[in-house]
Amino acid sequence: MSLLDYFRSSKKSSTAATAKERLQIIVAHQRSQRDTPDYLPLMKQEIIQVIRKYVPISEEQVSVQLDQNDDNLSVLELNVTLPDH
Repeated sequence: MSLLDYFRSSKKSSTAATAKERLQIIVAHQRSQRDTPDYLPLMKQEIIQVIRKYVPISEEQVSVQLDQNDDNLSVLELNVTLPDH
């Protein structure tokens, strides 16, 4: 085994670990959205468009969640991080 092979093997394992972590994040994100209604992503986009009429924001600054209780009660939670002006 040459010296270069040693460095290549450690780099591949860190790349593989990074890819595995990213995949786990994507899978967890998709699992969390399974129970959400189909209209929620579109609603989020429309809310962002309305807010952008007044304040410049990015999609990462808006969080939309739908919580459903056992009592047939649904709560739509909207969090917007506004820029300092």
